[in-house]
Amino acid sequence: MKTSIPPSHEHPFAQYVRILGKGKKGSRSLTEVEAYDAMRMIMAGKVQDVQLGAFLMLLRVKEESPEELLGFVKAVRESIVPEVKIEVDLDWSSYAGKRRHFPWYLFSIFLLAEQGHSVFIHGASGHTIDRIYTEDVLQELGLGVASSWSECASQIREHRFTYFPLEHLCPTLHRIIELRNVMGLRSPVHTLSRLLNPGDAPAVIQGIFHPGYRPVHQLAAQALGYARVDVIKGEAGEIERNPDIECLVQSVRDGELFDETWPPLFGKRHVKESELDLRDFAAVWRGDQEHEYGEAAVVGTTAIALKLLGQADQQDRAFEMASDLWAQRNKSML
Repeated sequence: MKTSIPPSHEHPFAQYVRILGKGKKGSRSLTEVEAYDAMRMIMAGKVQDVQLGAFLMLLRVKEESPEELLGFVKAVRESIVPEVKIEVDLDWSSYAGKRRHFPWYLFSIFLLAEQGHSVFIHGASGHTIDRIYTEDVLQELGLGVASSWSECASQIREHRFTYFPLEHLCPTLHRIIELRNVMGLRSPVHTLSRLLNPGDAPAVIQGIFHPGYRPVHQLAAQALGYARVDVIKGEAGEIERNPDIECLVQSVRDGELFDETWPPLFGKRHVKESELDLRDFAAVWRGDQEHEYGEAAVVGTTAIALKLLGQADQQDRAFEMASDLWAQRNKSML
């Protein structure tokens, strides 16, 4: 991302750094157009590394506005050109990783796929230490990940879901996410990547970690024209309902905003895992082991997704359907 410019001329990207960093009284958020133009320069490799670092950290301190996210996402989506046409029902972003609990959300994806819903998963791995990521777990389970759009299409035909790493989906964004351990902080890429919906799925579900980002994602999704969207504060930032606490779902339905609270499934808090051994994780799917917290997380997350997909109008019905899917799952899959 390096470009040279004569020392007597200001770099064209400098204006965007200045807007964000001109002191407490002089700085402001970018407009949608400014954010779009700035991200287009980044995607085109017309920004120096020092500028990119300053830009990302200024945004991180300020926190992104819905208008900024909208401009960023529009610019990035323009650079993502699928090699083949794919048709999916649900966009599922996975960028956080898990540290204290197993990735129970994967079982929710498996259940949805078994019911015939195609799920496009995209994410990144390794950017934060001491976490396990979707990509690594899928490979450990022998399910594999895609490295091209053609492989995505093939996986969707084969088992109704695919995982496409950001490394192949958008290499420029992947490089920025990899700066996490260099900067010591997450960047806006972790936020905007969740909004990409690269497969143009009619339904989008997102998990965030910081509650303050939930309405930002909701408003940005509305502005992007996504018809059906759910945003939750997921366990560790992944799309996974914590059954021990109530879950606020902030949604978009055909341009309208809605909030809905799902009550906790237990009156107590469960102890976190002492270690994450994926053999135990797979054993729960196969029915060889029971896991009260995990099974409730799977059913609870699946219920939210089913309601988003229009399979149920009420929480109770969605939960009943999800429970049935769990009971009837193909235990020989893993």
